[in-house]
Formats: sequence, structure tokens, C-alpha cells
Amino acid sequence: MRKNIVAGNWKMNMDLEKGIQLFNEIQQLLKEEVKGDQEVIICSPYIHLSSLSQLVGPSTNLSIGAQNCHQADSGAYTGEVSASMIASTGAAYVIIGHSERRLYFSESNSILAQKLDAVLKNGMAPIFCIGETLEQRNNTTYFEVIKEQLTEASFHLQGAEYSKMILAYEPVWAIGTGLTASPEQAQEIHSFIRSLLANKYDQDLANNMTILYGGSCNPKNASELFAKSDIDGGLIGGASLKARDFVDIIKALND
Repeated sequence: MRKNIVAGNWKMNMDLEKGIQLFNEIQQLLKEEVKGDQEVIICSPYIHLSSLSQLVGPSTNLSIGAQNCHQADSGAYTGEVSASMIASTGAAYVIIGHSERRLYFSESNSILAQKLDAVLKNGMAPIFCIGETLEQRNNTTYFEVIKEQLTEASFHLQGAEYSKMILAYEPVWAIGTGLTASPEQAQEIHSFIRSLLANKYDQDLANNMTILYGGSCNPKNASELFAKSDIDGGLIGGASLKARDFVDIIKALND
């Protein structure tokens, strides 16, 4: 049985004090308003990880994640943070392959494959992002793009390893552009991803894989998106920086 999950990606926002304040607001609203067995993940900047891990209270189904890691265990990589360092803070998840990492930092599928290995080796779960650009959407190569990203970066994993992952579909063309992927467009890709997993591994793994939608999900469209059979929650960007909006998205899982 796959999990329903909403993950918040704070990106490069919130100093330490503001991050702790936002986290406490989210956690309080979860206690007061949210019922159900969905999981909530806060993926914060590195500076927050240890503090937020210590603030997680009981019975909130709340976990902490990082937004990236380096692929090496240690070494002379000034400014980088390894998966083992992240694990030592109490974080349980790491976002790998976010579209901004691919675009601004030229992260290739081969590098992402190494990062997936590092996260799994250190006992955490990757939230692995895949998705097409506007050009790829318009020239109808998006199925090939999704297949290539999955195949080259993640299909070296054994089934037992893969089952520990979360996938997130990011239509890059619908992030901060004013364009919106319809629930039907999102469902089409989520279903396609699940079919690729079934072909590579087996139908049980595909059926049990949590696949999140990561394209400008907000309180207004969350219920309609989450109602689709292959969409198991969301990877939320800007809306995760507002406690009220973020919790309203989480509540949409139970609509």
C-alpha cells in the first residue's frame, strides 16, 4: 500500500530563526487540524536540519529532509554536504534531481545515480525528481525524456532499493511560468511512470511506489490533483513557505 505524502521544499529561503518559527506553526496546525495517515516532509536548507529534527513532536507523521547532497562520502569538496552528514542530523529524506539542480548546476543523470546510491547507503530515502521542459512538452518528446531520466539515473537499483524511494514528477514548464499542468496531464505522466516501473521491476513495486506531483500545486488545485488515481501527494515549493497554505494542501489529501 503506497503512502500519501506532502513534502515541502523551502529552497533557499528562511534564516534559522524564521525557519524554526515556520516549522512550529506548521506542526501546530497539523496537530489541530489534520487527521489521517499521510506523511508530511519538510525539506529545509542544511542550516535547519538538526534544529528541526529535534523539534519534531509525536503523532504528527512529520519528517525532515534535505534538498540535495554530494555524491562522495567525504573529501576536499569545499562547500558541499555529504549524505552521511545529512543523516547525522536526523533527516530521513533527501531531494535528488530537482529541476533547478539539473538546470543551474548541470547535474547529469550519471551524477544523480551516484547521489541516489549515497542517500540509500546512508539509510535515508531519496525523493527523486523527473520532468520535462516547455520545449520538450511542445515537441512531444516528454515521454522519452521521462523514460531517459528514470532509466539512466535510477534503473541500476535493485527492486528492494527502489522500493525505498519516492518519485516526484515536475513539469518544469509549469513551475513559475504562469502555465499550469491540468490534472489530466499530470495523471497521464504519473500513470506512464508507473508503467515504466512495472516493466523494469514488477507490478507490485509499481503499485506501491509513491509518486508526487511537483508543478505549482496550491490550496486551490490540490484536491483535484490528488483525486487522480496515480497522484499520491505533492512536492510543494512556494506554498510550503506559508503555514496556512501548506497545511490546507495537506488537508486536501483527505478530501
